[in-house]
Amino acid sequence: MVKLDFELDFKKGNGLIPAIAQDYKTNEVLMLAYMNEQAFDETIKSGKATYYSRSRKGLWKKGETSGHLQNVREIRVDCDNDSVLLKVDQVGDAACHKGYKSCFFSKVEGNELKIVESKIFDPKEVYK
Repeated sequence: MVKLDFELDFKKGNGLIPAIAQDYKTNEVLMLAYMNEQAFDETIKSGKATYYSRSRKGLWKKGETSGHLQNVREIRVDCDNDSVLLKVDQVGDAACHKGYKSCFFSKVEGNELKIVESKIFDPKEVYK
C-alpha cells in the first residue's frame, strides 16, 4: 500500500471510486472506469492506469491485452476525495474496448443515439 498524506473515500462507493481518464494534451474525456484502493495504489506505483473491473471482479491494467496503455501524467482528486481524474497519454490512440478513441463515441440526437466517431481498430481482431 502506497503511503499518502491524504485519504480517498472508498467507503462511500462500497470500495470503489469513479476514475475519469482524460487525454493530457487535448482534454478529451476518454472513459469512465472505477478504482478500488489496490488499483489506485498500482496506478501510483506503476504510472500506468489500473482500474477495477466490476464485471471481472479484479484489477485491470488498461491496455494489457490491446496494447492501448494509459501513461498517467497527472492525477486530480475531487473536493470530496471520492473520485479521481487521470490525465493520461493514451498509447495507440484508442481508449475504448469497442475500438473508438473515446468511450463517448455516441451522441443523443432527438430520441436517437447516433455514433459520431470512427473506429480506430476492430475489437474482433484485437480481443481474439
